[in-house]
Amino acid sequence: MNFQRVFGTLPKTQASAPGRVNLLGEHTDYNEGFVLPTAIPQRTTVQIGPSSDDRHHFYSAEYDELINFSDDDTIPQKFVTYICGCLRLIEKEGYKIPPINLYITSNVPIGAGLSSSAALEIATLRGIRALLEIPLDDLRLAQIGQQVEIRYAGLNCGIMDQMASSLADTNTMLLIDTRSLKYRPVPFPAGTEILVIDSGESHNLAASGYNKRRAECEESARILGVKALRDIADPKAVAILPEPLRRRSRHVVTENNRVLKAVKSSAKRFGELMNASHASQRDDYEVSTPAVDALAAILQSIPGVFGARLTGGGFGGACVALVETGKANVIASEAIDRYQRAGYSGRILVPEVKLNS
Repeated sequence: MNFQRVFGTLPKTQASAPGRVNLLGEHTDYNEGFVLPTAIPQRTTVQIGPSSDDRHHFYSAEYDELINFSDDDTIPQKFVTYICGCLRLIEKEGYKIPPINLYITSNVPIGAGLSSSAALEIATLRGIRALLEIPLDDLRLAQIGQQVEIRYAGLNCGIMDQMASSLADTNTMLLIDTRSLKYRPVPFPAGTEILVIDSGESHNLAASGYNKRRAECEESARILGVKALRDIADPKAVAILPEPLRRRSRHVVTENNRVLKAVKSSAKRFGELMNASHASQRDDYEVSTPAVDALAAILQSIPGVFGARLTGGGFGGACVALVETGKANVIASEAIDRYQRAGYSGRILVPEVKLNS
């Protein structure tokens, strides 16, 4: 099924945006810190054309679902949450959006911690920008996408996912200072490539402890007398905090330091920082799960892997590994085999493979 079969006309424009995987810098973006994501090959694509009536019509090929929506309707808590949020925030920028037909296709895995929602937001915003010839740059689109997540999806997130989807590519990492919003591409360590494996445990950040973790960080910053935990560089400075705030803050402070060290590191050192990051997420930030821990440990033990860690917001999702160039597929096969023998079910996401529909 395609746009013409669903809506009876051809689309006027289309746009796409990638998912992302974060190499280092987890839960640092909403603390105004540093992150180091890269785009993944999987993308979300939207095709857009004018509606023949006074309603919006949104179709998702993945869900095989058509939803009709008027501006006066209550936004349903489905994939259209993100689309409607994008439309409403674009209109708050001063641009009137006529009724549209919008058709979505995506191979960005949902619930794997690879920012499927950010890819949908940025693809939609790019499509509307092209349709209406709106002069909003890619950074502004990322800022709007973040607000969609906060205001409409109920996730009090930072801006990393949207900036990565809007600004990153698959050939480099993107170092982002989430306070200044300055960013620059950073090469991968020489002789490396990335491997991403889904743990099989789907996560839903809005329903998890994500917002609670952010609140704990904000309370920690208040007690420490700083604007954000970004302003603390020495992990010892958080020792005065009560638990669990001390551990939450220690993760953020050490994670920021790991990002800054990583951009100048060899592959070996970069991998060591990734392993330390996973331990910190597991023990101090408590966002990992037994399945994800098992997958990370398996990856870390395989020759040719420099380091591996939980990526994304946590509470399930995927692990990312930095591996020797040319060995990703062999390493992935061994990791999946050992993971399945341990009683779990995972799948390779990067290098890109055809996902089960």
